[in-house]
Amino acid sequence: MSSILLKNGTALLHSANRISKIEKNIKPGGDVKVIDCTDKIISPGFIDTHHHGWQTQLKGRHADELLLNYMVTGNAQSSQFTPTDIFYGQLSGYLEGLAAGTTTIVDHAHLTYSPEHVRSALSATISSGVRSVFCYTPINRIKHWNPITYHENVLEDWVMGTFEELASERKGLEDEGWGGGRVTLGFAWDLWFLGDEVSKAVFRKAHEAGVKTITCHFSTTPQIFGKNSLPELLGRLGLLDGRILLSHANGCTGRDCELMREAGTHVSSTPSTELQMAMGRSICFDASAEQPREIQSHSSLGVDCHSNNASSIILEARLGLQNARNHYNEGFLKDGKTTYKLPQSLSVEAAFNLATIQGARAVGMENKIGSLEVGKKADIVIFDGMSPGMVGAAQHDPTAAVVLHSSPSDIETVIVDGVVRKKEGKLVTVDVDEGVRQVVGRQSLEWRDIAREVVKSRERIQKEIDKLDFQKEKRVLMKALYIDEGVFVDGG
Repeated sequence: MSSILLKNGTALLHSANRISKIEKNIKPGGDVKVIDCTDKIISPGFIDTHHHGWQTQLKGRHADELLLNYMVTGNAQSSQFTPTDIFYGQLSGYLEGLAAGTTTIVDHAHLTYSPEHVRSALSATISSGVRSVFCYTPINRIKHWNPITYHENVLEDWVMGTFEELASERKGLEDEGWGGGRVTLGFAWDLWFLGDEVSKAVFRKAHEAGVKTITCHFSTTPQIFGKNSLPELLGRLGLLDGRILLSHANGCTGRDCELMREAGTHVSSTPSTELQMAMGRSICFDASAEQPREIQSHSSLGVDCHSNNASSIILEARLGLQNARNHYNEGFLKDGKTTYKLPQSLSVEAAFNLATIQGARAVGMENKIGSLEVGKKADIVIFDGMSPGMVGAAQHDPTAAVVLHSSPSDIETVIVDGVVRKKEGKLVTVDVDEGVRQVVGRQSLEWRDIAREVVKSRERIQKEIDKLDFQKEKRVLMKALYIDEGVFVDGG
């Protein structure tokens, strides 16, 4: 593979397939591809620390839904997906993120209906070209609908057996990951109802497999979650440490934050879904004038469900930042007061850091990704500073231009692990992973090929969804999750 020289651009610096030099007037050698970055902004790739990559065929249906509705119309619909549906959903979901400048995705892969489903998702992840932590997720599988009925044995032998196979397989790979080390194995766990001993045993297997990231959902919203403290539970079980990545954490207490900071545990905030789905304010920007919870140093950003919102980490940073600024100001305005300025924790620099280096820290990869530094992986995004949206801002404050003024259409080039994955504003051809070439029937795919397959897959899945009575299924789900109907009021 040839080297790449990015020349004449404005690089956003925090302090072979790696960055080998950053300085003025670099003289390219022989086999070097030069990309002229005049009037361009060069940024580290953005890091998405919480995503459900398979959900593409469900896009658009959650526009006015809250979390409980989504659990039936979205999350539970993985039961309708075949392994081939999973492949195209996962691949297109990852490519949407890539087009928006995301170079690393932590995938909470709650799609584990069979070993074939898992393999299809993993092959799609490898094919996409994105760097990823593929978090294998045992789930409460739906056996059939009308009404929802679950499989009796959540942890059938094949469930953890498949995880152990993947763990064994990756140990013989480069950097213990697929795709030349780009895709590593993580783990996800939400089945706390199985009891403490089962949870500890499952975590033990994950630790023995050498997993460095274990992610779990945590929120105290009445929509589906209870009021129990997951940090306290993990601490009591001896499982709270730097490998843990908790998504959301809305409504967590100051004590929860203290436990997480002391343990080195990180949080992934996902502003779009959290603000829409009655989960509360995104804690990564929680600079409340009344009761700050001090967790920004251990926070990062995620997209969560691209079935609900766009796969842009910068858009999540912008939304979360402006919402937090509003809340901060309201803390004074309600008393007839105001301030001269915003705190540093609510600056565009803080938002940019959450989208980049903070994400790298959340998955223990800050020595490899998250900033433009010599020796780090070449995960790079190049913005057009002369686009209609960015011109003027790019010349005055490049960080503000990215956080507040950019859109995915302003991104000309995306490089992951030293390989160009978006060029001149368009996604490049995808090389299909060998594991699914026979099923897909192709060695490579253009974006239009992928989009057509997604549309066909969506139509088939929708025919199955049309057979469901969502109101009836929601009541069954509420009973299964022990949700108190008394907490719901008619908000319409």
